[in-house]
Amino acid sequence: MKILFIGGTGTISMAVSRLLLSQGHTLYLVNRGSRNTSLSGNIVELKADINDEITVREFIKDLQFDAVADFIAFTPEQLQRDYRLFSGRTRQFIYISSASAYQKPASDYRISEGTPLSNPYWEYSRNKIAGEEYLMKLYREENFPVTIVRPSHTYSERSVPVGVHGANGSYTVIRRMLEGRPVIIHGDGTSLWTLTHSADFAKGFAGLVGNVHAIGEAVQITSDESLTWNQIYQIIADALGVKLNALHVSSEFLDACSRYDFKGSLLGDKANTVVFDNSKLKRLVPGFTASIRADQGIRDTLSYVLSHPECQKEDPEFDCWCDKVASAMDQAAKAVLETGAGL
Repeated sequence: MKILFIGGTGTISMAVSRLLLSQGHTLYLVNRGSRNTSLSGNIVELKADINDEITVREFIKDLQFDAVADFIAFTPEQLQRDYRLFSGRTRQFIYISSASAYQKPASDYRISEGTPLSNPYWEYSRNKIAGEEYLMKLYREENFPVTIVRPSHTYSERSVPVGVHGANGSYTVIRRMLEGRPVIIHGDGTSLWTLTHSADFAKGFAGLVGNVHAIGEAVQITSDESLTWNQIYQIIADALGVKLNALHVSSEFLDACSRYDFKGSLLGDKANTVVFDNSKLKRLVPGFTASIRADQGIRDTLSYVLSHPECQKEDPEFDCWCDKVASAMDQAAKAVLETGAGL
């Protein structure tokens, strides 16, 4: 098949690109080319900013595709651009939405494609919902061949999955663990969460590409494994060979005392218990199973990150903020005890 990816080398999409190339497909990549050298196979590079609509239209003017997937569309306006570019040029348009679009707070911890879409906490998720609605309207009224994919917390070998981190990712959390310093876990750490390795996500995604039964459908792609956040952080600590110094802090407090978007990423996502029902995906892609357990994937990811300096992005601001939160929690506990109010 001839497949075009907008993006194609990110946390989710790199594994998909590798798998499709290994299957012998021709992959057109519309991106700036900074990580394309990590791929090998039948690649056609269209080095351009997708927002440069005139240049991209010139690149594709004589091309037809079996599938086009946009991994970096976040607003309906970006999807309107995609429609202008690819309407009549592809047999399938795949939009990568997000499982964070599902109802928050959840009325049921079991999540399926039938779960309502509603997230008042996070603009990112509301934009994803609006994008889905725009595309489904095109499918119903214009026969635009849409497939919507909803990933949840998907990680690759380049970043260890944690719940609370700064702008530079999770490395500072890993370093704090190695140094025995307090590591913040949102809430009491007992809510259930699902981590999906990008290699497993790729298997599900590849099975939807060119799949006529996926047209007009929304499909979530996640692991079937659910873990508490306490278990996730303990897996990381065990893989590092250190004792976990966990500091549990309410998500509301973390949001109130931080410039980070914890209202969206925690209250609108990770603070909620989620268990995904992937039966629809398994009907569309017979034989699909997510085979990489969290402990296996996290161990391999830690090994990669710790042996690749480019993945070790320091974040002094977040590090300092963690210390301030730890100090504030300690001082609050002492203040209550000193007033004689402690039980």
